[in-house]
Amino acid sequence: MHNFRELKIWQNGIDLATSVYQSVESFPANERYGLTSQITRAAVSIPSQIAEGCSRKSEKEMAYFLSISLGSSYELESQLIIANKIKILNDESFNSLKNQCIEQQKMIFSFMKKINP
Repeated sequence: MHNFRELKIWQNGIDLATSVYQSVESFPANERYGLTSQITRAAVSIPSQIAEGCSRKSEKEMAYFLSISLGSSYELESQLIIANKIKILNDESFNSLKNQCIEQQKMIFSFMKKINP
């Protein structure tokens, strides 16, 4: 078991989710139940799955939840690309969030390799 609050990957996931919430505030109201909802759910899932994995007894179980978190980060990146292409997410915000997302993916993947070589 790991203390998720001490993990850099969890802390970065929280920062990413916070940045996402701040960025989607400017999305149009008609996207509230569409892309906005999808983006925020994927962003929240990233640190949530890391935290849940930390509660598991085995490294194998932890790796499973990390893989879900990694999948959520790829889902988020895809949704950010769509939001940018349809012009509801400006290039500056998109690039910042994309870079945070890619960094998160690298960290999760590295942690997965560390606990389950």
